[in-house]
Amino acid sequence: MACYFLFFMGMGILNTIFPELDFDRYQQTEIYEMMTNNPLVFFILAVIIAPIIEECLFRSLIKPSQNEILVFICSWILFISLPFIPAKANLILKYSLLLLSVFIIFLFLKSIIPEKKMKKMQYYLHKYYRLIWMLSALIFGYVHVWNYVSGFEFNFILFILIFPRIIAGYFFGRLKVQNQQLYWPILLHAMNNGIVVLLSSKADEITNLFI
Repeated sequence: MACYFLFFMGMGILNTIFPELDFDRYQQTEIYEMMTNNPLVFFILAVIIAPIIEECLFRSLIKPSQNEILVFICSWILFISLPFIPAKANLILKYSLLLLSVFIIFLFLKSIIPEKKMKKMQYYLHKYYRLIWMLSALIFGYVHVWNYVSGFEFNFILFILIFPRIIAGYFFGRLKVQNQQLYWPILLHAMNNGIVVLLSSKADEITNLFI
């Protein structure tokens, strides 16, 4: 939690010293609207669903088991399919159907991919785990740019805003390296998002302390 206070403090100091940076032009408007209008839905998405999906997307290839390689493929299929599902669809029904579909795809892939190929992929992924670890942290951080902008845009302000996510991605990956179990980074990610949800409602008050 101290890291978040340091981040808010750093943002306040930078905003004071360099007012031309104008952090206020980048706001997570949709996220704050959901937090205000549908707090329970936001909590479920941020603290339960997002950690599971994002860790499967970004940490499942770090020193993976053979099943985790398949989880990686399935999670990207799930991620790509999300925009095609109506936004107003029932949350529980939506993710239940997606989970069932992913499970069926997982079993299908497991049945058609030869174990020899799986072992070969696993060998190379373990061999280059440091590269995968660092790349996953950077990509994990970068995709959060779309929390602030809708198009392809990147600058110093956005880098500062996503920097905590890059650091978080590094530590999620480190936990995966140390334990070689995907559920540990999922739990840490859920705890991290829970703290963010708690602090977000007080973010203005916290930053105002340092401006």
